[in-house]
Amino acid sequence: MTSSQASSLLTGLATIILVAGLLGQLARRFGQPAVIGEILAGIALGPTLFGGAVSDALLPTDIRPFLTALANVGVAVFMFLVGLEIDRDLIRGTGRITASVSLSAILLPCGLGIALGYYLLRDHPSDNRPGFVLFMGVAMSITAFPVLARILTDRDLHRTPLGALALCCAAVGDVLAWSLLAVVVAIVSPEGHLWRTLLFVPYLLLMVFPVRRLLARPMRRLSQSAVPGTLPLAVMFAGLLLSGAATEWMGLHFIFGAFLFGAVIPRSGSAPLRAVVHERIGMVNNVLLLPVFFLVAGLQVDLSHIGPSDLLDLALILLAAVGGKFVGAYTAARANKLGGRISAALALLMNTRGLTELIVLNVGLQLHILDTRVYSLMVVMAVVTTAITSPLLEGVYPRRLAVKATAGDLAPGRRAVPAAEEIGKP
Repeated sequence: MTSSQASSLLTGLATIILVAGLLGQLARRFGQPAVIGEILAGIALGPTLFGGAVSDALLPTDIRPFLTALANVGVAVFMFLVGLEIDRDLIRGTGRITASVSLSAILLPCGLGIALGYYLLRDHPSDNRPGFVLFMGVAMSITAFPVLARILTDRDLHRTPLGALALCCAAVGDVLAWSLLAVVVAIVSPEGHLWRTLLFVPYLLLMVFPVRRLLARPMRRLSQSAVPGTLPLAVMFAGLLLSGAATEWMGLHFIFGAFLFGAVIPRSGSAPLRAVVHERIGMVNNVLLLPVFFLVAGLQVDLSHIGPSDLLDLALILLAAVGGKFVGAYTAARANKLGGRISAALALLMNTRGLTELIVLNVGLQLHILDTRVYSLMVVMAVVTTAITSPLLEGVYPRRLAVKATAGDLAPGRRAVPAAEEIGKP
């Protein structure tokens, strides 16, 4: 890296951080999660406004590979934290309602996304038609677990029956959606080798059983320290990066390995250490690395050339995404004898997509499954579906009712939904 490149990189990073921070704070003032403002910051710095003149001036082409590398590290850390937030005790034993709502909220939008994919192929031909269609199905089925948790926390709903149930459904849905995405990536990856991809199954078993058990004792010992040192953080960082490298080598994406390493970290006795990890690693990632990812993602979004046909495609994408999630979750909740109001609130919460959707879309862009136009429209869908959650939720299930609800407001005869701790960062 030359002196000129270093100067441009540092100046660009400072601008990215400030713009993302300001728009994130502005989004919070309007009752939205900060991730909405941060995504919009990335789009604003991209080619959508002023023909890309801002991004060209601040971020010359020769430093963008460095930004992409930082963005990839940020995404890997974020996916590790998502895996770390999946509370297996919260998922375990939550009954048929969680399973049915999660499955319905995945399968219906996935089916609509596949049907929409066939329609979009007319104007957006792809070299890998099955991959495009399957990817559209998976992209429609995503729920952003960390953003959902942050919305619930901001509204003081994370300890209510509705909040706990929504977190249970989103956690199960996350696992299902990432599993589906892993299958699609394995099918369409141009650099994939079948024998390498098949190694993921033994790798998964290795991580879930021997590795998790090996980590249990040192995690408990480190958690008992008054002030955990740098060694636990070094272990976490090294583990997530090596696990990401392993799945990338297998022909999958590095996000799966990072997510898996976070998911297998033992929960018993490690709560203090996990809190420190979130505080230290999460803060740096949210302030520095994720804004870079938003910028890199925004550089691929160009809404300046959107025409009437694209607006029709966007309307269909929103209809499939919002309608599929809402109808799927609402129908399953009502089938389990939940009330109409709480069923509608749960269905709205399952529509939250945010940053998680952006990560999925970037996988599709990197694998050349999506073209720039479809990618741009899908990013708009991610922003809209996340932005409408809070205002619609307030109209359907006001906070004054939600905070007074009890577990008895859920399906008759079902045991109380466990309270959820505050988890997740947007």
